[in-house]
Amino acid sequence: MFFARARCYSSSMATDREPWGKNVLVELEDGIAWVTMNRPAKRNAMNPALIAEMKQTVEALATDERCGVFVLTGAGESFTAGMDLEEYFRQTDGAPDTFLLNLRRMNEEWQWRRLRDYPKPTIAMVNGWCFGGGFTPLVACDLAVAAEEAVFGLSEINWGILPAGNVTKAASEALGYRDALYLVMTGEPFDGRVAAQKGLVNLAVPRAQLRERTRALAKVLLSKNQTVLRGAKIAMKRCRTMDWDTSADYLYAKVSEAFHLGAHQNRNQALEAFLDEKRFRPGLESFPRTEPGSGER
Repeated sequence: MFFARARCYSSSMATDREPWGKNVLVELEDGIAWVTMNRPAKRNAMNPALIAEMKQTVEALATDERCGVFVLTGAGESFTAGMDLEEYFRQTDGAPDTFLLNLRRMNEEWQWRRLRDYPKPTIAMVNGWCFGGGFTPLVACDLAVAAEEAVFGLSEINWGILPAGNVTKAASEALGYRDALYLVMTGEPFDGRVAAQKGLVNLAVPRAQLRERTRALAKVLLSKNQTVLRGAKIAMKRCRTMDWDTSADYLYAKVSEAFHLGAHQNRNQALEAFLDEKRFRPGLESFPRTEPGSGER
């Protein structure tokens, strides 16, 4: 293996210094941090207590050497049902300032401000229901794998609520314009297979295979040069809103940054193995190598 692998260790025990353990559970396994929203009785609906614990968890794992890939999922049969309607709306009736403060804390402090530009690869593992506000952390993650049986929906319109907190932005970024409008305007649900077809998730598999398929994807990410991987994912997100000239300048700067952080050493090793020793063919292992003049097809 020619690429740097994050140093991570297996652990499922939380210490007194670790911020998770109640509304958020973390299992550390061979470089993968399985981060679980833990309110199964409420379908993991996000309330202020969960948000506060998740914010601390996201920050702690960003510098925890046991975490090389951050996987976000939900306890029980749901990923997350979105915002807790009772705590965010019913309990803040007549207190609009409190409502807006809670809403901003929910979205800005861990979802798109931190998770979207996370320094480590992130995967959303959608095991079940994913509604409304759940779209923001889903899209904030770099990649997403869903159970075919999972159910998605932007149901806010059914409750007389605008899909705010950047839910609308998340939907418009991950889905086509017509699909996003249709879902926002109708609140119609759809399953994991349709989510994959629409591009909301990368792939959908039977629920029984979900964790193993996510683990396999995480291992692929762990095998890459982490400096280059971090630069590549951030560059992709930034370049989408740039013109071509600005994008080219930005990418040259990111390449230079990666070189200064040591990426060229791994690159040289990989090129030597590929060009000179001919023993490294990333992603092409199942395709036969054709030598010049061999006549192979």
